[in-house]
Amino acid sequence: MKYIFEVHIKDGHTAEEYADAWVRASEIIQRAHGARGTALHRKMDDPNVLIAIAEWDSKADRDAMEKQDNPDVAEIIRGAAHLCEIRPLGEFDDPEWVVLPPGRDETESR
Repeated sequence: MKYIFEVHIKDGHTAEEYADAWVRASEIIQRAHGARGTALHRKMDDPNVLIAIAEWDSKADRDAMEKQDNPDVAEIIRGAAHLCEIRPLGEFDDPEWVVLPPGRDETESR
């Protein structure tokens, strides 16, 4: 499954400032059982809007990580709160089937 959220960088701050905190938190979160990786993307026409995608084996694995209440992650998130506003877009199932262009396999799309 994928957990996706949108990040709006506040005036006077940069995406790079947020990305530093995001990487530090992600390194810790990705040690959790079922974590498959994360990616942070910058919107092409607005460098102050980012989208983050975290991949998990299951919603249960992500929920279990959230319940652990890691103080290091909480501190990183609190420390970055002044940089941005975060809006969760939701949790999405992996598709039951994937249509890819000829010559690509599913492992290339992840």
